[in-house]
Amino acid sequence: MAKKVVATLKTGRGKEYSKVITMVRSAKTGAYSFKEIIAHNDHVKDALTAAKNAQ
Repeated sequence: MAKKVVATLKTGRGKEYSKVITMVRSAKTGAYSFKEIIAHNDHVKDALTAAKNAQ
């Protein structure tokens, strides 16, 4: 599925967006999981900050 998203982002106006992947640790089990979001290049830092604060 990731290949399809990346291929879509490379065409047209998709170059203005980035795929942001963050690692989140579960407080209950201690296991790590990954959260993926698509963010505009101007808002990547905001997306990372929001993901960090959500933990």
